[in-house]
Amino acid sequence: MISSRNVGPSGDWDPVRSSLAYWDVASSAANIWWTRRLGRNAVDAARRARFESIVQFARARSPFYRAAMHGLPERGLAPFMLPVTNKRQLMAHFDDWVTDPRVTRAGVAAFLDDRGNIGRPFLDRYLVWKSSGTDGESGIFVQDPDAIATYNALMGVQLEASGVAARAALGLATHGNRAALVIATGDHFASIASWRRATGAYPWLAARSYSVLDPLPELVRALNAWQPAFLASYPTALSLLADEQSAGRLRIAPVCLWSGGECLAPHAGAAIERAFGSPLQDEYGASEALSIAFRCREGWLHVNADWVILEPVDRNYHPTPEGEPSHTVLLTNLANRIQPIIRYDLGDSVLARAAPCACGNPLPAIQVEGRRDDVLSMRAPDSTLVRLLPIALTTVVEEAADVHRFQIVQTGREALALRLALGDRAARRAAFEAVSRALHAYLARNSLPNVKVSLGAEPPLPDKRSGKLREVVAMHAPDAARC
Repeated sequence: MISSRNVGPSGDWDPVRSSLAYWDVASSAANIWWTRRLGRNAVDAARRARFESIVQFARARSPFYRAAMHGLPERGLAPFMLPVTNKRQLMAHFDDWVTDPRVTRAGVAAFLDDRGNIGRPFLDRYLVWKSSGTDGESGIFVQDPDAIATYNALMGVQLEASGVAARAALGLATHGNRAALVIATGDHFASIASWRRATGAYPWLAARSYSVLDPLPELVRALNAWQPAFLASYPTALSLLADEQSAGRLRIAPVCLWSGGECLAPHAGAAIERAFGSPLQDEYGASEALSIAFRCREGWLHVNADWVILEPVDRNYHPTPEGEPSHTVLLTNLANRIQPIIRYDLGDSVLARAAPCACGNPLPAIQVEGRRDDVLSMRAPDSTLVRLLPIALTTVVEEAADVHRFQIVQTGREALALRLALGDRAARRAAFEAVSRALHAYLARNSLPNVKVSLGAEPPLPDKRSGKLREVVAMHAPDAARC
């Protein structure tokens, strides 16, 4: 369980705080469980009450929201009555957006500049992480202890609802409580920050993280040596590891698998489960709200509608009918009060299911047009094909230069083109030089010193079908790899 209450400022485990954090999560889980047992009406009532509460809190404590809601009724506001927000707007008003005046953009940025702080509490209270997006704007997100407890409780309730909680607990106990996360580890991203917090807060959990930048053979050797009972990663990474497991090079026996951060194709999820002989839990989340929805056995994502509000909308922010894909979706996070997220343009295209889901879960069901980046197959000097994870390539770019809108396009088996959105020619060339060096170093580490990286003449081009930007595009991306 992740919390900023169970460790001291240094990140060391504090037994008193750990006990308080445990009861926070247990209390939240019990509340979620009982609310959902009472049915959809109880879930809707909880959502309405929490929406009213967070709107009033934001209005009272956040100068940004107080100004945004000026002239609106004091009570009884419905979501559609409030203005739409976005990352660029909120980042520009960061100090007026947050509800604790001690939290400033300058202070958080200084904290994030030190990667030794990954997973440590900011101001001895908050968890912080950052994100980048295809909108070209980086984000800094602060989470309060109650929000973190809620995210953990939602995860626990999902494990219980899917029938794997007991299996996971027993498997962890018989495997020495060993868990592994394969993720982007080099900066203050949400997954690694929360994982580091859990690792430091609960010494009984033998948790290790592995970088997606590691060459696949090295990662396979490390996991074979560790033998985790719990394995979590991106769907594309789990698919590559499943191939290694099927080929006999990876030999592990996890009792529970967890995926998130990318779109999981149904056939890919089934293949991962077959390879490992273990159930896969797939979560839809974001830096703005760590736990939004969970996938059911029918392939639909069920929204945690007691703790988040999702509004599928068109380009003009008008509601999209059920059964039709939206242009974007507006997110309201009902759990986090330090940085209220209210009617926030998340950027994902969502299709809401009109009929009840066949799995029996009464929570709203959606499909999401999330990350659709491609796994690249590049040819090494010995003519073998080396597969590269899209999240690894984007991580290399983002860590090498301050660019957040780009596109890597495979132009040949031994060639990549980097498209940059920077308008200034000098800045564009400087960014390319920095990114090119980092990409060549990453490629060489993955047995691809022969691959050339060029500066694309075109800017990043959105996908013709979805209108969204895909950051990594294969030379001939098969439709089967899509969601």
